Amino acid sequence: MIYKRSSALFAEAEKVIPGGVNSPVRAFGGVGGTPIFVKEAQGAYLYDEDGNRLIDYINSWGPMILGHAYQPVVDAVVEKAKKGTSFGMPTEIETDIAELAVSMVPNIDKIRFVNSGTEACMSAVRLARGYTGKDKIIKFAGCYHGHSDSFLIQAGSGASTFGTPNSPGVTKGTAKDTLLAKYNDIENAQALVDANKDEISCVIIEPVAGNMGCVPPKNDFLKKLRTLCDANNILLIFDEVMTGFRLAKGGAQELYNVNADIVCFGKVIGGGLPVGAFAAREEIMNFLAPLGPVYQAGTLSGNPLAMAAGLAMLRELNDDAEVFSRLEEKTKYLHAGIAKVLTENNVIHTINRVGSMISVHFDETEVVDFETAAKGNNESFKKFFHGLLNAGVYIAPSAFETWFITDALSYEDLDFTIEAVKQVSKTL
Repeated sequence: MIYKRSSALFAEAEKVIPGGVNSPVRAFGGVGGTPIFVKEAQGAYLYDEDGNRLIDYINSWGPMILGHAYQPVVDAVVEKAKKGTSFGMPTEIETDIAELAVSMVPNIDKIRFVNSGTEACMSAVRLARGYTGKDKIIKFAGCYHGHSDSFLIQAGSGASTFGTPNSPGVTKGTAKDTLLAKYNDIENAQALVDANKDEISCVIIEPVAGNMGCVPPKNDFLKKLRTLCDANNILLIFDEVMTGFRLAKGGAQELYNVNADIVCFGKVIGGGLPVGAFAAREEIMNFLAPLGPVYQAGTLSGNPLAMAAGLAMLRELNDDAEVFSRLEEKTKYLHAGIAKVLTENNVIHTINRVGSMISVHFDETEVVDFETAAKGNNESFKKFFHGLLNAGVYIAPSAFETWFITDALSYEDLDFTIEAVKQVSKTL
């Protein structure tokens, strides 16, 4: 494929935007080459500025669960925009989406909307610290909870792609309060708790990791973590920015039957617009201002366009009893097809999959944490990425990202993708 227009646009962007992009992973630093500039999208497809059509497997990093330009979402945003885009005052639709979200997700009574997943996770940790009166947190290597200072300690995703998981600008004072644990290793988490007795306010985790590829919890890890937190008066925070309303109506809490104390949302809950949220039981949420002492605010939080998009999306997911099973079946089909052609062509690999999240790793070691994810052959991934891109299939430009399946994908699209993998695998 020819990307002349994208190359020219990137050169222009580099003059006025740091690195030419507004989020680092978009710069193709992990795979080389020039990023693709999108002109429009519809259903399962992206259309770039050079007129190429690409089957999309990132779907704006997750929110396009029903496809790009999904008509009920578009209609809701257009109609709401006609009446004003932001007021900085309460609107009825904020309550409508809050009531629906609370009804869909287990173990939450109240929810507060913010503008991004980063804001949601940052606010959730501040709430946990305020509620417990303790300062330290535990996060897991390879899990990404946004770019707030407390979380940029071996963060996965874009930070890992660029080899700088500990970002300059994060103070030593901030870093000392973030304890780093190993994903899927309950003994490691237990040791950290024991070494910091009565100092840990919360444990924050992606219940299914998506920023070191798709990494599922193993051997009842989440249930064991719940037990550990209960025994030590620690709040358990699920970062469901990726998994919320994607793996099930109630997200990972429902899928794994494990209740978190605070849950963070993003992606799907915004229907493609910038939205985040955090939610918990009433006694925890009532610690937030204006009811309680923990301050959190945002001028554009709950703005009507974002709420309209999110409400339309959640209504569709709530009303369609088969959507999550369809997504899982499509992902399972893709998994089987890719595994078959890679095996037939003697390509060393392992594939992880949970629901509509999937990732391909070029190593024979089972990927269960950041350390095993990092063992993958990055040169093979680069060839894989560019081979698929040239065939008209767009996956995340990083070996440390999950793919997101959309219900708009047809089985013809999946077969096309599997055939593209087959051809690319001959070059690996």
